[in-house]
Amino acid sequence: SVSRTAKLAGLPIGLAGRTAVGIGKRLGGRSAEIVAQEIQQRTADQVFRVLGELKGGAMKLGQALSVFEAVLPEELAGPYRASLTALQNAAPPLPASVIHKTLADELGPDWRHQLPAFDDHAAGAASIGQVHRARWHTPDGDVDVAVKVQYPGVAKALRSDLRNLARLAKLFSVVSPGIDVAGLCHDLAERLDEELDYEREADNQRRFAAAFDGTLGEGEDLYVPKVYAATPRVLVTEWLTGRPLSEIIATGTQAERDRAGGQLVRAVYSGPARTGLMHADPHPGNFLVLPDGRLGVLDFGAVKPLPGGLPAPLGTLAGHSVLRDGEALLASMHEFGFLKPDAKLTADEALGYFVPMCEMFETETFHFTRQWLRRSASHFVDPRQSASLVARGMTLPGEYFTVHRVALGVVGVLAQLGCEVPMRTEELRWVTAFRAIVDPAWTDPGDLPGERRQRPRRPALIA
Repeated sequence: SVSRTAKLAGLPIGLAGRTAVGIGKRLGGRSAEIVAQEIQQRTADQVFRVLGELKGGAMKLGQALSVFEAVLPEELAGPYRASLTALQNAAPPLPASVIHKTLADELGPDWRHQLPAFDDHAAGAASIGQVHRARWHTPDGDVDVAVKVQYPGVAKALRSDLRNLARLAKLFSVVSPGIDVAGLCHDLAERLDEELDYEREADNQRRFAAAFDGTLGEGEDLYVPKVYAATPRVLVTEWLTGRPLSEIIATGTQAERDRAGGQLVRAVYSGPARTGLMHADPHPGNFLVLPDGRLGVLDFGAVKPLPGGLPAPLGTLAGHSVLRDGEALLASMHEFGFLKPDAKLTADEALGYFVPMCEMFETETFHFTRQWLRRSASHFVDPRQSASLVARGMTLPGEYFTVHRVALGVVGVLAQLGCEVPMRTEELRWVTAFRAIVDPAWTDPGDLPGERRQRPRRPALIA
């Protein structure tokens, strides 16, 4: 604990040192802009290296921030994009001896009978546990599985990290401008007990697997791996082989990017209606494009229970924004508690704030790009912009923070993909309050070749 705290405490000290050197360079004649870029780049390199090494809450925050790299100006994002995206898929793994002890504690001393083949080299290492490829013994024969093993002592490390990182929120504004890091840490901490319990995660995964089992139609293109066994610290699931979404971002064709983007949106947006849960960790490391083109969805430790579907107030605000109905938008903001008691806001100012966020729902398809996201982000971050002034009079009710964070995360990944997605269709399909305002007569046209129009009964939506 002392060592982890010391490493995190060293981050602002390193920034202070670089800033002091930067002042000296400016006094020596170098341009302030070039010096600022160097400071930001070196700070990002240090921040994300330390976050990756520490795992736990440190790495979890780094993964959450990594989806927002598209917000950064290209001249800054380019040099350390690799530092950010590396956190999406890997971290230094623990020794095999530590993993073997956990398996013996959780599965019993004869765990090798149940796992006749076990690769000691981790296939992936993330914030809470690492994954090993293995063979699982069943009555019908052995099957390939992914065995996720939780790091010893990670629960204490997670809570300590998130407390310390929240105190360093100003430091992260250097590498992730406009992101509420303190709020993000609080939201991640809220999900800790659930995410640390692999038996609960197994239950979540089974619910998603049942919902995405192909019954939506022949064209259903999402897949959730089967669960074979779970204990509080070990989870055994079906092994999936495919291309990580980060690889599609880096080298995929435009058609592959567009398809993956649409699948990602559907995986997140449809979850609350079909399972009562929202996948709350939408970084690219949790998605694989399978050989048959389906999107494999992984990691159901971080979820947001939404038994009534996506929250109706968010759909209502988006609907009024798309129709440019400023008076109705302002009234809804008051009704749903999105304005501070002393806030003085006009209908035009409310529209000026929300319309850029809802631009993606105005046309049949929307093309996400890093340039668009940077332009949109500057609208809210630049203190000279009206939207930034409006934001000071607003508040986000706590029950919507996770949904808002996940939606922003999905947009960040879509911008990384540079994809064109039918966002309006997905919003109309899954957000009832939005549909009731924008197009009450809309009927689902189906969007995949060969999709059957007959759909299973779904839980009633309130959103």
